[in-house]
Amino acid sequence: MPKQPPPQDPDLLRRLLRAKDRMDAASQQKWPVERLARVSGVSEAHFARAFKQAFGVPPHRYLLTRRIERATALLRDTELPITEIAFRTGWESLGTFGRTFRDVTGESPSTLRGRLRAAGEALGRVPACIVRAASRPDLEIAVSEKRRRKSVATVSAPKPKEVR
Repeated sequence: MPKQPPPQDPDLLRRLLRAKDRMDAASQQKWPVERLARVSGVSEAHFARAFKQAFGVPPHRYLLTRRIERATALLRDTELPITEIAFRTGWESLGTFGRTFRDVTGESPSTLRGRLRAAGEALGRVPACIVRAASRPDLEIAVSEKRRRKSVATVSAPKPKEVR
């Protein structure tokens, strides 16, 4: 049976929650670990460890999840151009936004927008909080690790023989 980490101090959890709430309120901003640690009043290393223990994911992955959720909502609910959505949700490059979005959701932003709009009428009666929870990206591993695994699978897959 794996050893369970000791429960965290309630005061520390409140301070971690303060940092998490700040990320939620302004996910488009840059949130390096040093800034989050300052908000929480702990060291950078302690913040990163404690955040992952408390919320199950590292701070960067949590922020990435929130940005993808926000971008998905804007794609579904607005007519904003994809470039504008990328910048509003915190990306500095359209290419990085598109690649990361595709890696996380499995679809490009424009493909997802089309699919969500087609299904929009059916979801009109479902509460927004349920729609958000159901469409929350699954980021149990880092995006770079996901990318690496795909490239290893592609390299190791046998190529079909040509038929003449």
